[in-house]
Amino acid sequence: MNLRINGRIWLETLSNDTPERFMGIGRLELLGHIQRTGSINQAAKAMNMSYKRAWEMVHSMNIQASTPLVVTQTGGEKGGGTLVTAEGEKYLNHYRGLQERFQKFLADELANLP
Repeated sequence: MNLRINGRIWLETLSNDTPERFMGIGRLELLGHIQRTGSINQAAKAMNMSYKRAWEMVHSMNIQASTPLVVTQTGGEKGGGTLVTAEGEKYLNHYRGLQERFQKFLADELANLP
């Protein structure tokens, strides 16, 4: 038998006792693309996602966090852009580490199956 253990891990906030997704693998990927491209639009395209959906995810993270994870800039010499803030980078790094530890946990549990 060829078994595998699969799972996902999310960070959630509680609003009126209702969990709301704050960070997951998709949002991690989106933040990474924004960090690399400086653009929500380009990040959305890289993920084959609509700009509207990407913006909704960014907005959701920003309103749940104590300080914004992503900020947009209009105008300027390069026509504006989007930046992942220092707070956003902290969450990126923490969630990447969390994801790595979770994958190791899954691999360890698979190795321990009877």
